[in-house]
Amino acid sequence: MANSMVLVSLMALGLLMVFSTTTQVEAAARAFFVFGDSLVDNGNNNYLATTARADSPPYGIDTPTRRPTGRFSNGKNIPDFISDALGSEPTLPYLSPELRGEKLLVGANFASAGVGILNDTGIQFINIIRMFRQLQYFQDYQTRLAELVGNDEAQQIVSDSLVLITVGGNDFVNNYFLIPFSARSRQFLLPDYVTYLISEYRKILMRLHDLGARRVLVTGTGPLGCVPAERAMRSPNGECAPELQQAASLFNPQLVQMINGLNSEYGANIFIAANTQLQTSDFITNPGAYGFTTSKIACCGQGPYNGIGLCTVFSNLCSNRDEYVFWDPFHPSERANGIIVNNIVSGSTNYVSPMNLSTLLALNSDTRN
Repeated sequence: MANSMVLVSLMALGLLMVFSTTTQVEAAARAFFVFGDSLVDNGNNNYLATTARADSPPYGIDTPTRRPTGRFSNGKNIPDFISDALGSEPTLPYLSPELRGEKLLVGANFASAGVGILNDTGIQFINIIRMFRQLQYFQDYQTRLAELVGNDEAQQIVSDSLVLITVGGNDFVNNYFLIPFSARSRQFLLPDYVTYLISEYRKILMRLHDLGARRVLVTGTGPLGCVPAERAMRSPNGECAPELQQAASLFNPQLVQMINGLNSEYGANIFIAANTQLQTSDFITNPGAYGFTTSKIACCGQGPYNGIGLCTVFSNLCSNRDEYVFWDPFHPSERANGIIVNNIVSGSTNYVSPMNLSTLLALNSDTRN
C-alpha cells in the first residue's frame, strides 16, 4: 500500500521460464529468513502504525481466504514461492504473536515495507523496521531459538538456513528521486550516491555473516523506471523513466562486484546475486513471451497505466491477474513472483551468480566459517 514502494528488486527471469509453478529444491528442510522491503514483507507492517501497509482489499484477493495478508500482492509473494521450493510452510512475520514454539524452527520474516539500505529512506512512512532493526531482531530471534533448542542446535539451524535479502530500490524511489532537489541528491551526484549505497549494503551483508548466515540470496534493483507508477508520474509517453533506469544500471553491476569481493574475502560462496537488470529486460519488453498481456498497466490502480495512488477497493481492478506483470503500481503479480523464483531456483549463471539456488543449497556445511 505504500505510495512509493518499488516493484523490482527482483525480477529474475529466464526465456524458458514461462510457468509460475515453482521448482522443488531437492534439499533437506531448512529454516528460511527474509530481510528487506515491500517486495518481501509478509505482514510485519500490519503490526505497526504506518501508512506502508497492504492490509485492505483487494490485496490478497487470490489467496485461499481472499483476504489481505500484509503481502503487497494479489496472492503469494517471492518468499512464499521460495518456501514452496524449500518444501516448507511460509515464514511468519517476526512481529506476529504466532511466531513461537515450533514455528521458530521454520524461520522468520523481518522485512518491512518502505525501508531501504539507508536509515533516512522511507521517512515518510514513519514507523517501519529499518535494516539495523531487522538485524537486531534476527539476533533476538536467535536468543529465542536457543531457549527452545539449545545454543548449539540454534547455531546449526541458522548456519544451515537460507537467507533472502531484498533492499535498495526504495533508496532511489523513496529517497534520492522522491522529490526534486532531495537532500541526498544535493549531497551526492548519482554515481557517487550509488557508490555510497553499495558501501552501506556491504556493511549489512557483513553483519548478516557475523550473525551466522552462510547461504544468502542477495537481490539488487530491477527496472525501477518501468513500473506503472514511474511511467505514469515521470514519462509523458509512458516509456520507462530514464533517470531511474540509469540508477539501476549503475547500482546492479557494482552490487555484483561487491558480492564477489565478499565471497573472495570469506573464501566461500556465501552470497549469490540475481542479475536483475538482465533478468527483467525480456520480461518487461516482451511480456507475451511469458504469457502476459501487459507490463505497462497495473492490475489494480487508477490514472494512466493504473499507476497513480494506491490500490484500494475504489481502484480499477483487472479480472484476470495472471495476465498482468504488475499487481499494483509498484509490485509484481503473484504469477510474476512465481516465474521470478523459478529462475532463481534453476536459472543459468547468466542470471544468478555465481550459482543458482538449487546449487547453493546443495552445498554442504563446509561453507560455515
